[in-house]
Amino acid sequence: MIRSTDIRAKFSAFWKSRGHAAVPSSSLVPSDPSVLLTTAGMQQFKPYYTGEADPVRDFGSKSAASCQKSFRTSDIDEVGDERHLTFFEMLGNFSFGGYGKREAITYAYDFITAEMGLAISYVTVFEGSASVPRDEESAGIWKELKSDIDVRYEGMEDVFWGPTGSSGPCGPTTEIYVRNGAGEDIEIWNIVFNQFLYPGSREELLAGTADKELKPLAQFGVDTGMGLERLAMVVQKTKTVFETDLFAPLIAALPAELDERTKRVIADHARGSAFLLSDGVRPSNKGAGYVLRRLMRRVFAYMHLNALSNDIFEALMKIVIAEYGPEYQGLMKERDGIIDAMWAEWEQFARTLDRGVKAIAAMPSIDSKAAFDLYQSMGMTYEIVKELGGTKARGLNREDFDREFAKHQASSRAGAEKKFGGHGLILDTGELKAGNEEELKKVTRLHTATHLLQQALKDVLGGEVAQRGSDITVERTRFDFSFPRKVLPEELKKAEDIVNAKIAEDLPMTFVELPIEEAKKTGALYYFKEKYPERVKVYYAGRSLETAYSREFCGGPHVTHTGELKKFRIMKEEATSAGIRRIRATVE
Repeated sequence: MIRSTDIRAKFSAFWKSRGHAAVPSSSLVPSDPSVLLTTAGMQQFKPYYTGEADPVRDFGSKSAASCQKSFRTSDIDEVGDERHLTFFEMLGNFSFGGYGKREAITYAYDFITAEMGLAISYVTVFEGSASVPRDEESAGIWKELKSDIDVRYEGMEDVFWGPTGSSGPCGPTTEIYVRNGAGEDIEIWNIVFNQFLYPGSREELLAGTADKELKPLAQFGVDTGMGLERLAMVVQKTKTVFETDLFAPLIAALPAELDERTKRVIADHARGSAFLLSDGVRPSNKGAGYVLRRLMRRVFAYMHLNALSNDIFEALMKIVIAEYGPEYQGLMKERDGIIDAMWAEWEQFARTLDRGVKAIAAMPSIDSKAAFDLYQSMGMTYEIVKELGGTKARGLNREDFDREFAKHQASSRAGAEKKFGGHGLILDTGELKAGNEEELKKVTRLHTATHLLQQALKDVLGGEVAQRGSDITVERTRFDFSFPRKVLPEELKKAEDIVNAKIAEDLPMTFVELPIEEAKKTGALYYFKEKYPERVKVYYAGRSLETAYSREFCGGPHVTHTGELKKFRIMKEEATSAGIRRIRATVE
């Protein structure tokens, strides 16, 4: 049997021999702010298709290949059947003006038939639309390679790849279908020809939004994606991806008496959780953290329903780390943090699980409003309510639940505007919010104090401290940072005293604007997950950039002198998740 590790190696060697640079997988947390998580291999390469970045300068070739960690939230509700997954690995080759359709199709044909020894059942090509002609070129190339190959024409819904996120490269595709162990034809490889740029989403493109047009890209690009799990299934001749060597160790670690659907959900969610945690995501009620919480709490719910110990969840995490660690070193590096975060989330959820189970038992039926109330009050995610509710939740669906969620968010935003003066916000950067001039002065002082606090924490606690987010209102600054233990009272006092000493020095607070690489060389602090422009402002507290006490990438606003802060006080320090601490502080 060809193992998945061998498939990865064969794929890498194949493209290396054809002049492609081997590019490591990017994080599941993308730098592109238009998408929540990395969903495809091409996401990290978007700037190379649009001409904003130079592939030859960055990795020595106009062509690249990767095995990309990917995660799709749209499939969470479907996990448990024979094919849907949340986390998956995407094998891909990419060209940024290096070659065109003929090379891309020929390479794919050679890899599938010669390297993998598979027979192609049929291929699809684009049938054309009002704005894009029928792809006769691709069909002709396939026929040249194999005269009797079955070429099928399909429409824009199926074989025209739209932008990832809110805009981006797109174009017609050709798909390759082969047969799995159950004798079913499945798509394993999608080859996208990036010929256009669309200033909108895939949904808008398919809907034909009137005021947005496809624009030709300056250079022709090739973007392909082949799911490793599906390729392993057809190569290993299994009926489902869960029988491949990618999942077999996880399934084997679960009690035999569990039904197949439950085993698949637990295995998928444990794998996805481990990878999200390894990339720094932690459970929360928003963004990627909410996706992670949904996965983890659904596993906890299954453990509860089947009277299983959460030690099994930990064992699954360790299997993922052991099996995938050699390929993805972040899993090995973050091993202890992954396990600690799993148990921390269980401790938080356990306090409400029993109450939630009792609340569900007392309900005659569960609609979307009741389900959202359970989520808001007890942290019972949609999936858990659906699972625990049984027949009572038969009429509950994701769309109605999401509408309740959206209504709540709209109400919260309205409440926030009322909180900040009742006239809307004159400042809202996401981090800083102010409703009038007086509030603006206060949050500006707190913003400068946060810069001083971060440097003071580094002085007291060492280099392990790294920013993980901040939020500033007129009442306080909230600063999140990575640190493996509780900060001792005497350490907090020392950091507070340092900040107040810098306030007493009345240091000038100013900035210089520099190219980003030059700015990094100054030693300025910056939030590593933030996407910065080519030129950045470096705010510093001191009489010169070289001698400054604190330096940090920032857009402002700040006070002109630290003396304006008057006095700084730390109010509270606490943990928010494993390895992440939070400080709340104020100025007088």
